[in-house]
Order: sequence, then structure tokens, then C-alpha cells
Amino acid sequence: MHSSDRSVRGASVTGRFDPGAPEGPILKKMAAKLFESIGKLGLGLAIAGGVVNSALYNVDAGHHAVIFDRFRGVQDLVVDEGTHFLIPWVQKPIIFDCRSRPRNVPVITGSKDLQNVNITLRILFRPIANQLPRIYTSIGEDYDERVLPSITTEILKSVVARFDAGELITQRELVSRQVSEDLTERAATFGLILDDVSLVSSCRGF
Repeated sequence: MHSSDRSVRGASVTGRFDPGAPEGPILKKMAAKLFESIGKLGLGLAIAGGVVNSALYNVDAGHHAVIFDRFRGVQDLVVDEGTHFLIPWVQKPIIFDCRSRPRNVPVITGSKDLQNVNITLRILFRPIANQLPRIYTSIGEDYDERVLPSITTEILKSVVARFDAGELITQRELVSRQVSEDLTERAATFGLILDDVSLVSSCRGF
């Protein structure tokens, strides 16, 4: 028997695959389909993972969130700390820092006897959590920038105008308490809590 007769269709006597044999194209097609299926599966998993990832968001400790819906607007629900779901491309979380934060507000105002007084007020503030939807809708995310300088100036001018320059020094504690009470009450109308209000400096020794 000649050596050429020792081969079988599709394989040699050594067991090597002969790509020229009829089984070669079939196996190639099967391999191509397998790789195509694996590719589609991988693409599907990647897309699914992207959708799941975009549907999750985190609210860190000391923060709360409100949800803006493209079709229904700002939702009334306030979201607490943790990991939460939303509808991708339809809903968006707006996260607020609800921890107490400091802010210094300088104000130039006049006393009862028409003396100019330069006062800096130090405020520790935070938003009321259940008021966040209203704060976001009516004021915005930068509520502290919009509200605190305005109401601080308003209250300080109102209180300082009741005292002359000498009384502002001798009755400092009374003035400070009155400013704190009035400002705390005014801030509450905007959904803000003032944990501390203190007069920290004045160009006239107040």
C-alpha cells in the first residue's frame, strides 16, 4: 500500500487535521458561529451591565436626594442615605449635603444714631430634609448663596437700627440673641435650620 493510501478523509495517519479535507469548512463555520455567539453574549452582558449601572446611584452619609423626572418634574419623595434605583435617562438624582456647614456673611449697616457698623455674622446652617423638593424647585441647588446673604443683611439692618453705637457694645449679648432669634425664624421660611448664629467681628469693636 502506498503512503498516499494511508490517509483517511479529513486526517492523516499522524492525526493532524487536514484543512483541505471536506470537514474543514464545516468546522470553520461551526467555530465562526460559536465565536459570533460568544461575541453577542459578551455585548449583551456589557449593555445589560451598563443599563444596571446607570440605574443605580448612591446617597452618601449626611446627604439626601430628590428625584427630577423628565415627565413629572421634581418628585415629593426625599431619598435617604444608601444605594437606590432610578429609571435611566428619565430620572435624575439631585443630591444635597444636609450636614451643618459654616458661612460667614459680612454686612455694613447703620446704628440708631446713624453710625456705620461693619459686622460679620458666622452662621452654621443646614437644609430641612423634608423641605428639599421645595428648596430645589423654588430656589435651586445653590440655595445658600441666594438666601443667606440676603436674609442676614435684612435681619442685621433691622436689629442694629434699634440700638445706638454705644448700646451695640454695652448690650452686645442682647443684640446677638435678637439677631439669632430673628434670623433663625426667617431662615425657617426658606426651609433652613440655623444651628448657630454668632457675631464674630466689627470695625467698631462690637
